[in-house]
Amino acid sequence: MGGFHLYLRLRFHLGSGPGCGYLPLFGNVSALNRSKRVSRAGSTANRDGSSERFRDLRIADEGASKDRLLLATLRVRIPKGLWTGAFTNSHPSVVVEILNRSDVSKDVSVSDYWISGGPPGVWAREIATYSDVEKVDSLAEVGEGSLYRITYRNPPIIYVYRQLGMPIQFPMRLQGGYIRWEVVARKSEFQAVLKYARSADPDFQVVSIRRRPLRSHLPVLTDVQQQLLTEAMAAGYFAVPRGITLTDLARRLDRSKSAVSEAIAIIEKKLLESALRPTSLAP
Repeated sequence: MGGFHLYLRLRFHLGSGPGCGYLPLFGNVSALNRSKRVSRAGSTANRDGSSERFRDLRIADEGASKDRLLLATLRVRIPKGLWTGAFTNSHPSVVVEILNRSDVSKDVSVSDYWISGGPPGVWAREIATYSDVEKVDSLAEVGEGSLYRITYRNPPIIYVYRQLGMPIQFPMRLQGGYIRWEVVARKSEFQAVLKYARSADPDFQVVSIRRRPLRSHLPVLTDVQQQLLTEAMAAGYFAVPRGITLTDLARRLDRSKSAVSEAIAIIEKKLLESALRPTSLAP
């Protein structure tokens, strides 16, 4: 506890702005200790263990940072060659939201998109002309736009997420050739995401960034539950309005209607309990 109070006193006197704080202090303390070792005062400093306490504080802080998440919003220009970039550049006033994603194969995905503008299906023919789009289905009119289910060849970012084992945060908003990209990751994962963003757009922007502690009570879905959730989302079961009935979803999954209904209810219960459970989100 004494080391912690020492840390607080140092933070109070040094401030917390750029270049301040206890990390830059370590080099000065080390240099001071080296100079004092040749004197009688130096031996006293070593005996009271001050340098060891500074080291312990640094290690504790570095360890704590590994147990925290970075919540960031990036604004990145969509790489050339992707249909989303070409389409939103051609129609800068149109808003596109990616609602979900599911694997069709190793290199092909399917997602539901909400695209502003009407009437329903107005964009289907144009989107189908892009080289990385394999199929376009018009689903329904929703609000001031329509839902489309689009099958496409994977953009590079999909492989980045696979390699890191990170979940993609939806919805993702696209407009005017840019994507507003929400990232939730540990520090090492976040660095990899930034590396990709920089390669895609050297002028990308970090709109916001926060640190949050990991939530130990996040729902843990089994592999079977995760697969069912992914398939149900891709099929439009959670879309508004619903894109598929429970009966048709069960038939598609080759399972009974009651089994699918019960399994989805358990998944929803886990997610709701996690969302409603209080937690400390102080930075």
